[in-house]
Amino acid sequence: MDVLVVGGGGREHALVWALDRSPSVDKIYCAPGNAGIAQTAECWDITPGDLHGLARAADEHAVDLVVVGPEAPLTSGIAAVLDQVGIACFGPSAAAAILEGSKGFAKSFMERHDIPTAAFRVFHDLTPAVEFARGPDWGFPTVVKADGLAAGKGVIMCDTADEAEQAVRLCMEDGAFGAAGSTVVIEQCLSGAEATVMALTDGERLIVLPPSQDHKQAYEGDQGPNTGGMGAFAPADDVLDADLLEQITERVLRPTIDGMAAEDRRFQGVLYAGLMLTDDGPSVLEFNCRFGDPEAEVVLPLIESDIGELLAAIADGTAPDAVTISDRHAAIVVLAAEGYPAKYRHGDTIEGLAAAAALDDVVVFHAGTGQDGDRIVTTGGRVLGVSGTGDDREAALAAAYRAVGEISFDGMHYRRDIGHRNQEQE
Repeated sequence: MDVLVVGGGGREHALVWALDRSPSVDKIYCAPGNAGIAQTAECWDITPGDLHGLARAADEHAVDLVVVGPEAPLTSGIAAVLDQVGIACFGPSAAAAILEGSKGFAKSFMERHDIPTAAFRVFHDLTPAVEFARGPDWGFPTVVKADGLAAGKGVIMCDTADEAEQAVRLCMEDGAFGAAGSTVVIEQCLSGAEATVMALTDGERLIVLPPSQDHKQAYEGDQGPNTGGMGAFAPADDVLDADLLEQITERVLRPTIDGMAAEDRRFQGVLYAGLMLTDDGPSVLEFNCRFGDPEAEVVLPLIESDIGELLAAIADGTAPDAVTISDRHAAIVVLAAEGYPAKYRHGDTIEGLAAAAALDDVVVFHAGTGQDGDRIVTTGGRVLGVSGTGDDREAALAAAYRAVGEISFDGMHYRRDIGHRNQEQE
């Protein structure tokens, strides 16, 4: 079959890489792609937001399956647009993607279906939101979240009443996150280890993938501003063992899939549960409706089943009961541009890519890269994700960092402590 991958980041490069290894896949297209993806797939200059343009191009090229990477096309209804031209979509409908598209919906949904999550309140008007934020029932710290999609930037931790009021006003009065902040969720701040569990589902069957853990802060020791993710590893079995994973499946994943079906919002695609592992048990921080990034880059390499066949079955509603998962480990180190996650430089030449890719147990996933003549240059904040695999986590990390040592570009920065958070806490 021929497959179109929508998106142009590291997650999409990982999807293209996995599909390229799939015996069931003949041709891969990507829109818009990046310099790394273009080495494998035919890239189209179509943005992920141009739903009808994507559908027309997919129809003209007789694409059999569209795999959607980012959340925005899903919440905007790309699945329905593709259905109009008879093309299968791996990714939920807009009605189901609201689990990510509205934090207020997600929190209220969890309350309705007795899924563990932090205490919360949803506000549509400024004055009551400010009044509550200055003295939440659970005290401080507290968390203020823009309800809608805010490119990962709409979550604000607040230690005082003044900070909470400022966060609410930033969302609802100043419009810092656009329409996404017109409604806010104020919720209790939880403590514990964070982990991610992603599951593939056709709306009935669940295929739980290896748990992962990422590193959000920009600098070593979990310091500095939050980013889209500076590295990750899987499986995170020292954080989330088999018994706890079973508990999460039964208390979080299964009730979510069943609850969405009961509310006529059948969920097909990837259900991403961001979790806090508290002393009272796992609690859901957020749901996403697609593969995480960089979590996809460490989980996809561990799936040994035919990815094309698997994603097509999910889209078709005929998912298998299980897939084959490798017993190896994977880790990824993100190489970022100078200034990221704030304003960053771009246009710098990237050196050493061929030498890094030639190493054993290494894949270099492109995120923010472009082609300038015969040069590959930086175009984004997160530029590359250097992934390693090995028989254990240390071997995977060693492979990744060995490859990192081959790569350079002006202003490059990365964390040197990926995968070591839990050992340091013990």
